[in-house]
Amino acid sequence: MKVKTLQFGELEYNEEQVLNFEKGIFGFEELKKFLLIKNDEEIFYWLNSIEQPELAFPLIGIRMIDDEYPQRENYEAFGIVKFDKDPAKITVNLLAPVYINQEDKTGFQTILDNEKYPVEYPLFKQ
Repeated sequence: MKVKTLQFGELEYNEEQVLNFEKGIFGFEELKKFLLIKNDEEIFYWLNSIEQPELAFPLIGIRMIDDEYPQRENYEAFGIVKFDKDPAKITVNLLAPVYINQEDKTGFQTILDNEKYPVEYPLFKQ
């Protein structure tokens, strides 16, 4: 199968690569099927919608930021990144992580009940 994305152009994929989000992502609940894309040279992942291929969420593994971050069994925690032209203003959402299980190809987003984790955590410290 093929999908034409804005970030990566036309991508070929098979059904085994598709991540299923039963409840979608907050604000995009109708979108259920995604591809997790990563270039080896980058620290960012991209969660690209298959149903709406022009939509891609930049992600970063939260364990890179906080090795004590709440985990879910068999799932890896990712934060959605908000880019800015000024690197000092690039933030990651630690309050509403995206959890992905790459083995069973499932994912979900949740909101943590913990004031310790902000919606806009500065990714790069000055």
